[in-house]
Amino acid sequence: MDEKLDIVDESGVPTGRIVTRNTAHHKGVRHRTAHLWLVRKRDDCLQVLVQKRSQNKDSHPGCYDISSAGHIPAGSGVIPSALRELSEELGISAKEEELLFCGIRRYTYKNIFHGKPFTDSQVSFVYILWRDLEEAEFTLQEQELESVMWMDFDDLYKKVEQNLIPNCIRCEELDMILNRIREDEKK
Repeated sequence: MDEKLDIVDESGVPTGRIVTRNTAHHKGVRHRTAHLWLVRKRDDCLQVLVQKRSQNKDSHPGCYDISSAGHIPAGSGVIPSALRELSEELGISAKEEELLFCGIRRYTYKNIFHGKPFTDSQVSFVYILWRDLEEAEFTLQEQELESVMWMDFDDLYKKVEQNLIPNCIRCEELDMILNRIREDEKK
């Protein structure tokens, strides 16, 4: 079944029109996603959980990615979608008040995956969630991801910036996370 998505304006507000996920990615129609980054502190070092995408994914197969992310289905809210993805992909639950909003990121990305053109035009709502769990404590959705691992923030940033690991992570989003954490630490 092809997921239905709201077509949204530049701010991520639904326009009242709906498109299928396949059509959105084929034609580059703007839609919403929820990006949820799990973070923890270990030995005074900020760590971020990254997932390794399944080889069967329609985009970025086998690449390291956001802890938990997904499309926001037509008619659904951002927070419920983020919490649903978290439960489905990683097998953990959280409460709405635990999610810390980092901001909105807009982008368009074009590539070819599995021999087909792919254009992703997203308005992404970015959040962090503090969770200190070991990798083995997550229940992974195998059709979506192969594994998860904690990485020191600075090490991840360098590897993404210099393209040292296969990934679909953007430094702009890592900056958003770090800015939110720094703001909270000042309070």
